[in-house]
Amino acid sequence: MNAPFSASSGSPVESRIINGLSVDVEDWFQVGAFENVIARGEWDSIKTRVEDNVYRVIDLFAEADVSATFFTLGWVAKRHPNMIRRIVDAGHEIASHGYDHARVFTFERRQFAEDIRKAREIIEDCSGVRVTGYRAPSFSIDQRTPWAFAELAEQGYAYSSSVAPVAHDHYGWPDAPRFAFRPLPWSSMIEIPVTTAILGGRRVAAGGGGFFRVLPYGFSRWAIRQVNRQEGRPAVFYFHPWEVDPDQPRVGHAPLRSRFRHYTGLARMAGKLRELVHEFRWGRMDLVAHREAALAGDLFLPEPATEDVAA
Repeated sequence: MNAPFSASSGSPVESRIINGLSVDVEDWFQVGAFENVIARGEWDSIKTRVEDNVYRVIDLFAEADVSATFFTLGWVAKRHPNMIRRIVDAGHEIASHGYDHARVFTFERRQFAEDIRKAREIIEDCSGVRVTGYRAPSFSIDQRTPWAFAELAEQGYAYSSSVAPVAHDHYGWPDAPRFAFRPLPWSSMIEIPVTTAILGGRRVAAGGGGFFRVLPYGFSRWAIRQVNRQEGRPAVFYFHPWEVDPDQPRVGHAPLRSRFRHYTGLARMAGKLRELVHEFRWGRMDLVAHREAALAGDLFLPEPATEDVAA
């Protein structure tokens, strides 16, 4: 095992693996950290910054000649259709992040069905391409929502990347598999969890987001290499467009913990991302899903009694 956080040259196994690069497209005021201080009813009165930030990200990816998946809120797509078309024109995958960042475990199945239907319809109308991937806001599919996978499969999704197999105060399914699995016996749809690493015998979050901003870059390098070399599997990395925007407004009345989580490391984020996308091989999540389908194990969850989800 490599010493934690040390640099070393790439291995033959690592050079063959294409890791999943993804962007969760939401604006700075739509994040979970501010959900109790900025109401959804205020969103339309706030000037958006997401489009300019997405263009910065697209340019950064172009520098490294990498493709990625942009999991996008329907709310954002509806207001920025030109941005959606530019994502697709640049060769990236467009996928769904739900409509307005409501966590899946706050829904009943009927509400979830409508949320993903509405978001997908908007995104497909804006992009002109079929949407086959989904990521739940805040990785909020877990043991409380066994019906979510069934609803996604019934609506024709090929894959989901909605599980964080760790314990966390906002989300997490600690007992879920670390790598791709099939949650349904009757569907080929797979779930591709966000990356975790093993440190001191424990799972630790290592798939990006706030952890990538706050921790030294060497931690992410070590974690991705652990997954690539020891497990022979791709890492799944994510971040948000607002994380490359250090000049975004400050929410002074948010709790201290929320402000720490949201604002720490913003000024360094673009530079760390630039290093990351040049150091490892990256691709779209639909490519990762295609490759991982042959390796996915089974984790068939007990489905609840059939619920009428018709309007």
